[in-house]
Amino acid sequence: MLKKKMIRKIIIATGALFALFLIYLIPNENVNDLESKQELEYINLDVKTNPIFLLNSNNYLGRCEIVINSNNPTNQIKELLQVLISGGEGENRIPNGFKSILPSDTKILSIDLNDGIVKINFSKELLDIDESLEEKMIEAIVYTVTTIDEVKGVIIYVDGDILTKLPKTKINLPTTLDRSFGINKTNDLTSTKDFNQVTIYYVNKYNDNTYYVPVTKYLNDKRDKISIVIDELTSLKTYTGNLMSYLNSNTKLLKVQEEADFLQLTFNSYIFDDVNNKDILEEVIYTICLSINDNYDVKEVIFDYENEEIYKTVLKSIE
Repeated sequence: MLKKKMIRKIIIATGALFALFLIYLIPNENVNDLESKQELEYINLDVKTNPIFLLNSNNYLGRCEIVINSNNPTNQIKELLQVLISGGEGENRIPNGFKSILPSDTKILSIDLNDGIVKINFSKELLDIDESLEEKMIEAIVYTVTTIDEVKGVIIYVDGDILTKLPKTKINLPTTLDRSFGINKTNDLTSTKDFNQVTIYYVNKYNDNTYYVPVTKYLNDKRDKISIVIDELTSLKTYTGNLMSYLNSNTKLLKVQEEADFLQLTFNSYIFDDVNNKDILEEVIYTICLSINDNYDVKEVIFDYENEEIYKTVLKSIE
């Protein structure tokens, strides 16, 4: 009898353990659903980025992307400017390999955006900058703020007064600034004849991250600006100062058709990275299109080869 009771207890205990084992194996759908919902709550599908121009290790202003939180143009301008201030509240958004340029104690006193012109009033600390960076600071402000669609021009104030002259370099500033002010400027002028100003975007890298560096060149060349852009990007001289171009040196611009809203470019086969598939490198597209965006008032760029449209882009999509 005792033996039977013992066997019965063993059977009951074994059964209980087996039942617990099955419960452990069967997934709890409610728990999994809850965990999934909690994870989804932290996924932000509406992350918005915007270009900004920050100093790289070679003191070039480079075009990189940062996350911004606002959809309001005025607030977007403020967010971007806060990142430009050294040690400011936006400093944690600066990508690796870059640094801000505005002096650390600079305050943004007010921002007023009206009819495409933004008036920005800074505190006097804005001018507490090294002479070598004084003009570049203005370039960074103008190029960064004009990445906002609603901004066509910038008026800079310091403690309520319009900044019309830089105190250290003695450079005169127009009242309203736009991208015609230039950026990362180089002067290749040899005479006063055939003056031209062209902004060309080059490729640069930090670790494995690609970004673009605009350089405004002043030169004696009255050709179409796009012809100068292509010549510069195919030149071996491009590989200096850590600025690069991925455009094949044998690339030729055969024809240019400029209309009200688009620029149509016809190239030879060297525009392609793979001529069989007619693939154009992304870096080539960006350097050409960003350069066009700064030099022409068009909305689209069309790449042609042998009377066939190969690629078409809306400039707004790459800004």
